[in-house]
Amino acid sequence: MLRANAPLLARIRAGWVPPASKPVPAKRRSQSSVALLAATPLVIALMAVLLESPAAPVGFLLLGGFVFVVLVKIASISEMSEEEPPHERILYEKARSHDGRYFLPQDFDEEAAAVLGRAQKAVSTVLRSHVNAEGLLDGARNAIMLPEQEWEIARLLAKLSKLRAEHRRMLSRGLAPEAAAVAEPLQHALDSSEAAVVARVEALERYAGHVAEAERAYHARDQIEELRASLPKYEELLAESGAGGLAMEEIERLSKDADDVERALRRSVTSAHEAFRYLEG
Repeated sequence: MLRANAPLLARIRAGWVPPASKPVPAKRRSQSSVALLAATPLVIALMAVLLESPAAPVGFLLLGGFVFVVLVKIASISEMSEEEPPHERILYEKARSHDGRYFLPQDFDEEAAAVLGRAQKAVSTVLRSHVNAEGLLDGARNAIMLPEQEWEIARLLAKLSKLRAEHRRMLSRGLAPEAAAVAEPLQHALDSSEAAVVARVEALERYAGHVAEAERAYHARDQIEELRASLPKYEELLAESGAGGLAMEEIERLSKDADDVERALRRSVTSAHEAFRYLEG
């Protein structure tokens, strides 16, 4: 819900409070219920008289109408009791309960947003890969560690963006030579912090690159295995047509390609595991 409603979250953070849901007045509900309850004995007595008289059909009609009214009343009470607060109010409560545990696009300056986008792309490449889903990688650790890496990178970039904006505002006002000498190490601290975060992202990208190579080898292996499965039919056709010797070299090359791809897949997976260990530090 939070991911899908960033504009509303921005308004909530700016101080907007959605109106509270209006409860149905209890007095109005109770008056209608009391009236229905008071009419019940009279209706039952009237139905009993009618059912014992020649006007029995009228009694049945009255009974059906009364049951219908009671069912409608029960349904209306159920709807009022189950009425949910509006979407904006639910989002507002969730935003308050998760305060400090999410970021919005405006928390990042242009440079930080670009770096965060690179990290998110790398994480998505790994988590959505078939080699991860098929267990060729450590799927459980990926599912835990990579979102943690993404969050930590986002947290650092948001903090860096805030400090960088403050530093730029300070510089824009003009600094005395003495103050400029103090501000220079601060700029160096910002640059060093950004370089450290970018190094984290580059490590993620290297890991994602190894996973992408394994993914390509994985799909190539599947395709070659499909081709190999159909070889007997082609060999049969060539034998029947008397052209078997012409294609043996191509068939042997296909088998060799399959073996090469299998080895490439194993190498790629091994490289991905090594890159993952580097991420763990």
